[in-house]
Amino acid sequence: MDLELKLLPAEKRRPVPELKNLVFGRLFTDHMFVMEYDCERRWHAARIEPYAPISLDPAAIVLHYAQTIFEGLKAYWGVDGRIRLFRPWENMQRLNRGAERMCMPRVDEEFVLSAIKKLVWIDRAWIPREKGAALYIRPFMFGTEPSLGVKPSHTYLFMVILSPVSSYYQEGFNPVKIYVTDEFVRAAPGGTGEVKAGGNYAASLKAAEVAKKKGYTQVLWLDAVERRYVEEVGTMNIFFYFDDELVTPALSGSILPGITRDSVLQLARHWGLRVSERRISIDEVIEGIETGRLRECFGTGTAAVISPVGALYYRGKEYLINQGQTGPLAQKLFDELTAIQYGEKEDPFGWVTLVEG
Repeated sequence: MDLELKLLPAEKRRPVPELKNLVFGRLFTDHMFVMEYDCERRWHAARIEPYAPISLDPAAIVLHYAQTIFEGLKAYWGVDGRIRLFRPWENMQRLNRGAERMCMPRVDEEFVLSAIKKLVWIDRAWIPREKGAALYIRPFMFGTEPSLGVKPSHTYLFMVILSPVSSYYQEGFNPVKIYVTDEFVRAAPGGTGEVKAGGNYAASLKAAEVAKKKGYTQVLWLDAVERRYVEEVGTMNIFFYFDDELVTPALSGSILPGITRDSVLQLARHWGLRVSERRISIDEVIEGIETGRLRECFGTGTAAVISPVGALYYRGKEYLINQGQTGPLAQKLFDELTAIQYGEKEDPFGWVTLVEG
């Protein structure tokens, strides 16, 4: 499939604003990638064109039955002036796993990644130069067939948009406070919890609003069956550092297999730490806080990278972790990952893909 370029003339492109103090996901670049799907032609009409609203039938299946998936990755302006993507192949593979689960067509991973790299290069002026900021890349796919029948769509749009961002949380790298809910659930066994499906995030909004009103940044979800075992945070996977053991919930089908999660696991094992992927009850976490066994807690994700957790609220009580301070392991992991992403250190794992014209 050919990639058509329909670029804005230089004189019609917006002046790039000062890329400081950005609000996550509110500012978008000049261009976007689009391709279309139908059962006869399969994927076709791939192009990079000016960022603009899209036309959608009111009966489009995505609007009624949430047949949509997305991904999130970043482009980093390195200290050497080169542009880097962090583990983009894993994003492409996870996108296709999600497409299969949601009865959507797979994409050609190599073609889509090459189109993303082209799009990033075209709009490279929008990549913030300071460390801690990046160009967020949002690929997404949704069903466009106009039909009120409950079935998979026969037509789709796949798009990629770009947004310059700084820290995801207002707290930056400072510890966040997390609200543990045993009232609401995010995903159940056999559901779509391991997929970046739009419906998962819609289901999380009510609990997130409850947490926000109580002064907490995010929600920590428990399992849907017993409401006892820790799963993940709304936008992150979660890690606990007990004594000399780094623990994260095992992937169970209802937890997103995070790419930053996997990177932390690989780094920790590379450093010789004792690492476990297993079931963790909220009772074990609370007991660890009360006895001092729990040394640190932090979340991992593309948006935040590493996000230290300074406090958990559970059943009417707030529990302070590590005196509300960022722990040394979270700091070390953050420093190592961002050093690789910005080209300050060698990449021993082959995680980085360069973007070049």
